[in-house]
Parts: sequence; C-alpha cells; structure tokens
Amino acid sequence: MVNLTLIQRSPDPEQVDARARERRSIASRIRAMGQSRIGALLLLLATVAAIVWANVSSGSYSTFWETHLTVGVGDLHLDFTLHALVNDALMAIFFFTVGLEVRREFAIGELTSWSRAMVPVIAAVAGLAVPALLFVLIAAGSGHANAWGVVISTDTAFLVGALALIGPRVPGRLRVFLLALAVVDDIGALSIIALVYTESFSPLPLVIAALGLAGVYFTRYLRGGRGPVYATLAVIVWLAFLASGVHPTLAGVAIALLVPVYRPDRRDVEHALDLARTFRQSPNTEYARAAANSLRESISINERLQSAYAPYVAYVILPLFALANAGVVINQEILASAVRSPVTWGIVAGLVAGKFIGVFGSAAVLRLLRLGEFGPGLTLDRIAGGSALCGIGFTISLFIVDIAIDDAAVQNEARVGVLAASVIAFVIATVIFRVSDAMRPDVDAGQTLARPVDAKRDHVFGAMDAPYTIVEYGDFQCGFCLKASGSIQEVHEVLGDRLRYIWRHAPLTEFHPNALAGAEAAEAASLQGKFFEFERGLFADQENQRPSDIVRLARELGLDVEKFERDLTAPEVTGRVRDDMLDAEAMGITAVPTLFINGRRHTGPYDAQSLIRALGAETVDGAPAGHR
Repeated sequence: MVNLTLIQRSPDPEQVDARARERRSIASRIRAMGQSRIGALLLLLATVAAIVWANVSSGSYSTFWETHLTVGVGDLHLDFTLHALVNDALMAIFFFTVGLEVRREFAIGELTSWSRAMVPVIAAVAGLAVPALLFVLIAAGSGHANAWGVVISTDTAFLVGALALIGPRVPGRLRVFLLALAVVDDIGALSIIALVYTESFSPLPLVIAALGLAGVYFTRYLRGGRGPVYATLAVIVWLAFLASGVHPTLAGVAIALLVPVYRPDRRDVEHALDLARTFRQSPNTEYARAAANSLRESISINERLQSAYAPYVAYVILPLFALANAGVVINQEILASAVRSPVTWGIVAGLVAGKFIGVFGSAAVLRLLRLGEFGPGLTLDRIAGGSALCGIGFTISLFIVDIAIDDAAVQNEARVGVLAASVIAFVIATVIFRVSDAMRPDVDAGQTLARPVDAKRDHVFGAMDAPYTIVEYGDFQCGFCLKASGSIQEVHEVLGDRLRYIWRHAPLTEFHPNALAGAEAAEAASLQGKFFEFERGLFADQENQRPSDIVRLARELGLDVEKFERDLTAPEVTGRVRDDMLDAEAMGITAVPTLFINGRRHTGPYDAQSLIRALGAETVDGAPAGHR
C-alpha cells in the first residue's frame, strides 16, 4: 500500500502517523474478518461432529435428538422432541434475525435504490429459479421432485465466512453484492417454505397471530418496558403459527418485519450527548441510567436486536442446528444409494451448477447490456467466484430436507447431496478466486483511477474539458487533507481553468468518529448545489463536526435546513458515500489524502509546486513549474 505523505530524508511525524494509522486499519479489518470466520468455523465443526457421532453411534444420535420434552401447565402443554425444539423454536430466532436484516436492507440498506439493487436482485431471482428447474429435470422420476426447495437457498453464514477465508483481495464490493443477493435469496426461500411446504392449514389461529402482530407494531409507541411486551407477543404469535400449521419459524420473520428501523436522529444523538456531559459533571446513578437509556434509544430497535442476537445465532443456534440435522450415516450402502439417487444428483447439480449459472449468467448479461451498477472491484471473475460460493446451501437446505421429504432413506441421500454440493462449491470458488488473483496484475494495482471522472456523478471544481485533473480521496476531519486542499487551491490559482479538481470520500471512521457524518452532510448539501461551500466549511472547523455543528453550518450557508436534514438519511446520499469508500478499498487506499494526477496515483509530496510538476503543466508565463 502507498501512503500519501510528505517524503523527506528524515522521518516526518505526519508520515509516521499515517503509517501507524494504516497498520491499525489493517489490524481492524483482520479482526472483522476473524469474527466472520468464527461463525462459519463453528458451523463446520458442528457438521463434522454430527457426522462422526452419527457414524460412530447412530443409535445414540437418533435417540438423543428424539428425546421428548413436555412443557405446560394443567391441561395445556407442549410436547417436543429435542430435534423439533431446535428446528421449530431455536430456528425461529435465526429466521427472526434474517427478517431483521431483510427489513433493514429495504428501509435503509442496499435495496432502497433500484439502480443499486438491480444486479443482486435479478441475480438472486435467477439463482432461485435455475437450481429449482435443474433439480426438477433430474429428479422428475424419483417421486420427490417436490423437494426442489432444497436447492434454492444459499447459506449466508457459510457464504460470509468462506468469503473472509478464501475471497479475493479487497472483496468489499463483492461482499456487498453477495449480502444483498443473500437477502433476496432468503426472502424467496422463506416465501417458498410458507407457500409450498405448509402441509395443513387452520385459519383461526392465524387470526390470533394477526392480532399479536398488530400488537408488535404498536409496541413501538410505548414510552418504556417495550422489551417484555415484545417478548410476550412474540411467544403468542409463535404459538399461533404452530397451531395454524404454518411452519412456526416463519413467525420470527413476520415479527421482524414489523420491528422499526431508522438511522439515528440528530436530535436524539444530541440529547444523548447532553446527558452524557451531565453525567460527567455530576456522576450518579440517575444520570448514568438516563444517559445509557438515551444512547440506546437513539439506535433503532432493529439494529439493537440484530446486535444482541447475532452472536447467539452464529455461535449457538446454527451450530446446534447443524449438530441436529447433519448427522448422515455414511457407509458403503448409503453412498452407493446416493450415487444412484436422482435426488442426490439433482441437489448437487442444482446447488453447484444451477446457482452458478443463475447468478453468474444473469450478472454477465446485465453487464453486457450495461444495466445496473457494478462499480470498480465487482468484475466478472470475482462475480464468478461469488456465484460458485452461492452453491453452499447448508442451513435452509437441510431445513427443507426435513420438511419436504418423509422417507428417511431419501432424507439421507438428500443430506449427502447437500454436504457434497457445499464442499464442491467451496473448492470451485477457491480455485476461481486464486486463479483470478494470480492473473490480476500487481504492477498497476491501485495506481490507476478505477472510476473515470463523470460529470453527472462527481463533484467537479473547474471546467470538465480542462487538460489537467486532480482527483482526491479524502476525509473532512483529516489534517493532512486540509493541507492538501490548500495546496490544490494554490495550483488552481496558477493554472486557472486548465485544472479540474474532483473530491471523493474516504472517511477514516476508525480514527475520525464524525468523518462519515461529515461526508454524508456534504452530499446532502450537494443536493442544494453547495457541495464545495460545505466542504470549505467542514475544513475550516475540523474539531467541531457533531450533528448540531453540521446543521449550524447548513444554516449559515443558507440551505433549506429541513430538506437538508431529510437528505442526510436519503439512500442516494448514503449510497454515494458508500460507493466512494468501496472504490477506495478496491484501489487499496488506506491513508488519506490520496491523489490521482491525470488518472495516475501520486506518490510524492503534495505541495503546490510538486503537484504542478506532476501534472506536467506549464505556468502562465510559459516556463515549466518550478523554473520561472
């Protein structure tokens, strides 16, 4: 990685600090990747443990998971096996977290803008349809063609973990694409479970469920004590789904879709900060409780629940599910049966070939037709690796095996197919990513501007047809970026209309807590034609960029403050900043400012004379820069 710092013979403090920031940034990314891997590793270990247990002592494995539990009072009681407890109760929590993610993506995430969502949505739909079609074609004569739902879903936990483990260099944009695809994939899988794999149906309990769901919706208006109310209503809704015949795990999805999600409101954040300052001045229990509650309430319930439940789902529920469902007895007879089984081959073909053809094929067609947004880093070779990873259909595949196939022997064949397909998909993805990275030249990695200057997209200061161009990736709270802006202003004073300057966002959120908010505020200001005025305002007061400071600056610049505050959370604003950040990651930018001079990355000092020489420009009197 190349850090843009002043190059001197003796170590410069700024250079040393930039290098330290880069090391901390890399360490943070490694920790984040490690967290993704842990969940996938536990899932894999539980799968291996289940297979070993089932083969060493198949009797004890079956007996343990068929152990009955009875819970109730008087004449009212529920009778569950341990296997059903995991699949019907604990997995409802898993589907609840899936529903929370779906709700968030449609409200404030990737699926808020059709232009950004088009590619993953179409790829996900094709990735649902093609595998199902392949399975039906292969398993048509087996009597189990109705189990096509086994091949439709990608395991998000394994997908994220595998991408962290074997993915390409700078996988950011591919990861965003695959997560958006996984959300749509989950919606399709959940809909199919509800519509296709509901065996018996009783409408009356669903009336009770509907009343419970209405209660879940209106609970948001309670001033306090919402947690116990949510929990009570969730149990009622789950029991009603169970009694109706609709698979009770879908209760988790229905509840999650009604949980509110929103970006933190500026006034709530300011109130929390005021209470925190009050507590700091007068530490006591009452102020501490008020500050903690205010901070918590400034974050949406959806995001708080995701944060609270995610570790339990990744580290407990999914491994338990694998332990309860992946126990396939593997012997010569079963393997021979699986090799001859059209169900097994239908699953392998559907997950491995079907997912790849559906996801990669649709993405390639969209790229050929220039439809949808791809962005730097989301190349076809990386999409190919991600499409192969989509063939890991573990959790929901095993889940549907249990509810779509009654024959125990065929269930074993199906599970062998799911496990084999997941291993094959992982190996193919590994090969694709390794070959792709090996063929990608390192010589020019990050040295050429990945996204060309676009007058419709970029913030351009100067004439679009100017012969000289400086593109800066920067952070409004970075002192080095402030110095660079001064140098670029000097260059503009010398070159005038012969220079065009473009700013792009690369906020270092780990070191500058308000940098992301500043970037989004600048984009909101740009919707009123005041981007560069807002940029200068942010640079002029780098120490004060809290929400109230940002709104004050908007007022001072004469912006429509109400519109400005609405635009702060608009999808086009947050999406634009995110796209710049992903572009920066794709080019290996880990320190700012990073400048591109006429499309090439600048590696030297960034004082005005150095930049003019790098531009290859001549000064007004015709002499080369620095030789007047």
